[in-house]
Amino acid sequence: MSAAVLDDFAAISLTELVERASLQTRVDRKYVIPSTGLDQLLTVLAADGARILEIDGERDFAYESVYFDTPDLSSFRLAATGRRRRFKIRSRSYLDTGSSYLEVKTRGGRSSTVKERHELDPDDARVLTPCGREYVGEVLGDAGIRSVDPEELSPVLTTRYSRATLFVPSSESRATIDTRLVWELEDAGDHPTGGRLERPAISVVETKSGNRASAVDRILWSLGHRPSSISKYATGMAALHPELSANRWGRVLARDFDRPGGPTTASRPLLAA
Repeated sequence: MSAAVLDDFAAISLTELVERASLQTRVDRKYVIPSTGLDQLLTVLAADGARILEIDGERDFAYESVYFDTPDLSSFRLAATGRRRRFKIRSRSYLDTGSSYLEVKTRGGRSSTVKERHELDPDDARVLTPCGREYVGEVLGDAGIRSVDPEELSPVLTTRYSRATLFVPSSESRATIDTRLVWELEDAGDHPTGGRLERPAISVVETKSGNRASAVDRILWSLGHRPSSISKYATGMAALHPELSANRWGRVLARDFDRPGGPTTASRPLLAA
C-alpha cells in the first residue's frame, strides 16, 4: 500500500468519523487480498469519494491487540463451532497515539457484532486488572454469556499490524485495511516457529456497515474479491496450533497460512492460565 495512493484521499478527522460512522453495532465483512492488489482498490475508492482518517498528518497507524481466553480456549472454540453466543476479549493499543482500550465483542441479532469498550492505562494492556475483569463479566452477562469466569482469562495471542481507515460518504460506512500482519503467541514454549507468524503478502480489508452491503463491498465484488471467513485471533491461533480444529477457516488457512484446514484427530487444552 503506497503512501502516494493514500495521499489521493481527502482527509477526515477522528471526531467526524466517530460522529458519522462509529458503528459499534454493525455487520462486518472481511476480505483477504494480495497486498499487491491494494493500490488498484485504493485508486477506485479515492475516485468514488472515500475519505481517509488522518491524525496529526498521519494516515497509516500501528496497532497492537492482546487477546484473552480461558485455559480451554472457550473464545476460540465457540468461534470455531459457529456458536451464536460467542465472544472475543482483547486490549487494543493505538501505538501512534499511546491510547489503549479493553474491548469485549459479542454477537447480536442477525449476525451483527456488538462491541463494548472502555479506556485502559497503556501499562495494563497485557493484563486484566480487577476492574477489567469486572467490566468483562458485566458485558458478557448483559449479552447472556454466563458460562465464562473472568478470573480464568489470561493473554494468549498478540497481533500487530498497520491500519488505514476509510469513510465512504455514499453509504455512511467505513472500512479498514490492515497490512504488515504479525501474530505472536504469549506462551510459545518450544513451539517450532518460535510462536511467531508474519504474512506481509496478504492484507485484510474489513467493511463495517449496517445490514446492507456498503459501497466498499460492491467495489470489492467488482474487482473479483469475495468475503472470507477469517478472524485475526482464531485464524492466528489455528495457524500456530495445527492441533486445533479449524474447519471454519480452512480455505484461508490453506491458501494464505500454509496449513490444511480439516478436522483434527485430537482436541486438547493448550494453554494454562
